[in-house]
Amino acid sequence: MRQRRIPFGVAVAAFVAAVAMAPVPASGQSADESSMPRTPWGHPDLQGYWTSSTYTPLERPESLGDQALLSEDELAAANEILTAEGVDPLRARSFLAGATEEERLERTQQTQENIHYDNSIWLRENQPRRLTMQRTSLIVDPPNGRIPPLIPSAQEREALRRAESRWLTTNISPQSFDSHQTRTLQERCLVWRHEGPPMLPPSYNDLMQILQTEDYVVVMQEMRENDARIIPLDGRPHLPDSMREWSGDSRGRWEGDTLVVESINFNDKVHFNGSSTGLHVVERFTRIDDENIRYEFTVTDPTTWVQPWSVEYPLMKREGPLYEYACHEGNYDARHILEVARNLDRMAAAEASEGEEPR
Repeated sequence: MRQRRIPFGVAVAAFVAAVAMAPVPASGQSADESSMPRTPWGHPDLQGYWTSSTYTPLERPESLGDQALLSEDELAAANEILTAEGVDPLRARSFLAGATEEERLERTQQTQENIHYDNSIWLRENQPRRLTMQRTSLIVDPPNGRIPPLIPSAQEREALRRAESRWLTTNISPQSFDSHQTRTLQERCLVWRHEGPPMLPPSYNDLMQILQTEDYVVVMQEMRENDARIIPLDGRPHLPDSMREWSGDSRGRWEGDTLVVESINFNDKVHFNGSSTGLHVVERFTRIDDENIRYEFTVTDPTTWVQPWSVEYPLMKREGPLYEYACHEGNYDARHILEVARNLDRMAAAEASEGEEPR
């Protein structure tokens, strides 16, 4: 849930304050007399609050085969179902994967087992989430809408990760409970899978704020563990290869009216869909009208995938404010998670001992 906590740093706070006090042109003001909102220095104005809220899946569901687009009627019918009262936004993310109308409807309803929150209430937004495009996947290249296959060495690397992670195995891996260091990065409040770069629509709390000066662009996602991403635009080189960061090292530039951001130097703990330290991300932000930014990215990693792949989706204008998302600070639950695991170990050992025949 959304919580407030202490600002993440004096330097970023000062930068945000400076940008907030800068004059903002009225919507529609432009250097080239177009309808494009622009800054006083002439660049497209990307500032404001935006959301990536959508039910469009990253990959095209196998049930849709080669269907790259929904018809207008299919899109309208789907959104009528998805925006109705009582829809569980977490389950509805797999709506398009349903092979029949009955399966799709079932995917919108919260299961009654182990209910912790009523997702249809606490995750519902003022503007209910919907399918924001006719495309059946966020992936636009390859044309099949699927992540390209891993090369053989990456398959071996990913198999090892799967053996160590409870989130990536059908059965819970005992090794994942060995210590706090073998728990998932998300559970340890180190990084979320969606926050990137590259950025993907999260399950909830999907607002972001963009701030802008002539020399920097700042991207602040609502649900994040890393600090705000401060992207320099002054042509400075990337950090040395020896300096690795959770969110990589980002550098931006303008290509016409599109902000292009390149990120490299990711650490060896980040593995975006199986990637390694060779991950290279190119993002593109294009303000297309008053209400939308087209967000695109291409990821390349020759040590992971057989080819690069690309994603595109809209960032839609919303009202603020942006609340800082506080993961369970201090990881208080890690101790209890491991305590439960040790209790289960003792129970298993006792049961095994009772079953042994006397010598």
